[in-house]
Amino acid sequence: MQVSKTSFMAMKSYTYQAELLLRDYLLADPCVIYTSVLCGIVMCKMAYDLTQLISSLYFKAYTSLTKVQRIEWSNRGMSTAHAVFITIMSSYLVFFSDLYSDRLDGFVTFRSSNLSIFALGVSAGYFICDLAMILWLYPSLGGMEYIIHHLLSLIAVSYAMLSGEGQLYTFMVLLSETTTPGINLRWFLDNAGMKRSKAYLINGIGMFAAWLVARILLFVYLFYHVYLHHDHIKKMQTFGYILVFIVPLVLGIMNTMWFAKILKGLRKTLAKRQ
Repeated sequence: MQVSKTSFMAMKSYTYQAELLLRDYLLADPCVIYTSVLCGIVMCKMAYDLTQLISSLYFKAYTSLTKVQRIEWSNRGMSTAHAVFITIMSSYLVFFSDLYSDRLDGFVTFRSSNLSIFALGVSAGYFICDLAMILWLYPSLGGMEYIIHHLLSLIAVSYAMLSGEGQLYTFMVLLSETTTPGINLRWFLDNAGMKRSKAYLINGIGMFAAWLVARILLFVYLFYHVYLHHDHIKKMQTFGYILVFIVPLVLGIMNTMWFAKILKGLRKTLAKRQ
């Protein structure tokens, strides 16, 4: 009982210190932008190194990969970590928080908080790291479509973070990162020689469903929301106003093209299994 009480008090003390660190430093008004971007870069480095370490110890297929393939393997671990983080944050801020609720007075396009700025800063840090890796190893980690995707995402995220405008629509677009873990898992299974496994088929079906919801239907809802709140959007600065329409439109077209490829691949996989 004494040990349990001591452990509980120690855990409570650590929790309190973590809350103080979060409130007084990471989410403090003067520091939140800089610390959040730095946290995003550090998170990428940690996720990359951990993926590399764990894979070399527990996955035999990893050691047989080429140098470029091992870099991409670890890079996908990094993108998965970001996807999990930003999906949780975006889901909370868009669907569960009252920050962007229509029940509140004022323009929805001008609402922000230290938490929303922090989440965008972490995401900006990730896009900086990933874009740098794509350019450094071009075209091994992706072609021009990946560069366009990351540049648009980085510009939109940075603008929303620095100006405080249009954050709701930025988080709606970032919710599309929900599909990233499934895409990466498919690549892992493929390179591990498990293309004919049941896990590969289940992953393909799950990826199709997630893409349909997060990158097709959600974008349709985003444009509908923009239509309903156009009077709010008109109050934004010209650059922000353009971003609200251009970024989702371009990414929506790219998502539709990739969705067609996913559907084609799923059909081919199902045909082979039959």
